[in-house]
Amino acid sequence: MKPDNPIKHFVLAFLLALGFYALFYKAIEHRRTRKGPWEITFTTTGTNVPTLIINQHKLAITNVEIAFPEQLAPSTNALGDMKFTVPQPVPFPVPFGRCVFMDTTFLPGSITFQLYGHTVELLPRVMVIDHQERPWLSESVNTLHPLETRPGGSARQ
Repeated sequence: MKPDNPIKHFVLAFLLALGFYALFYKAIEHRRTRKGPWEITFTTTGTNVPTLIINQHKLAITNVEIAFPEQLAPSTNALGDMKFTVPQPVPFPVPFGRCVFMDTTFLPGSITFQLYGHTVELLPRVMVIDHQERPWLSESVNTLHPLETRPGGSARQ
C-alpha cells in the first residue's frame, strides 16, 4: 500500500478554496453593485438657479430636484453629471458645496452633501434635508432657501 502524498491533498484543498472564492466573490460583487449608483446632475435652471437633479433608476427615483433660489450658481464649466460608484476620501468638492460622507459599499449607498449651508443626505429609504426626512417622490421639486443666521453664528431654518 502506497502512502498518501500530502502535497496532492494541499493542492486539491487549494484548488477547491480558489473555486469557492471565485464563485462567492462574483456573487457578492453582483449583490453589491446590482442597484447601481446615485446619478446626480448639477445644473442651473433658465433663471440661473442652482439645481440638483437626482436619479436612481433601480429604486424608481427619477428627476427629484433640489433648487437653491437666491444663491449664486458656479461657472457653467463646473456643472455636470456625477455617478457615485467609487468611494473617494471625504470631504471632496462638488459644484454647489462638498461631499462630506460617502458609503458605496452596497450601491446606491449613502451620500451626504453640504450645499449652500444645507445638509442633504441621500439614502435608499429617504432623503434627509437639514435633519428632516422627506420621502422620495419622483418628479418632485424641493426648494431650499438660504438659512437665516442667528447672532452667535448658528443657523435657523
